[in-house]
Amino acid sequence: MTSEERRELEATLARLRQEHRDLDVAIEALHKMPGADLLQVQRLKKRKLQLRDRISFIEDQLTPDISA
Repeated sequence: MTSEERRELEATLARLRQEHRDLDVAIEALHKMPGADLLQVQRLKKRKLQLRDRISFIEDQLTPDISA
């Protein structure tokens, strides 16, 4: 992996982590609202899980393999 590719992955990772945190805040705010749209909450949670999977994938790419 080139240093440019690594920088791009790290930038993408930072953006995804921020979006994940933003979804946490949005989900919490919706839960506190009376008459919250449960379908909207489910969609946000699903997006959050997708982000978590993508974050894990990128973290794995950035972590060098360690031979046993």
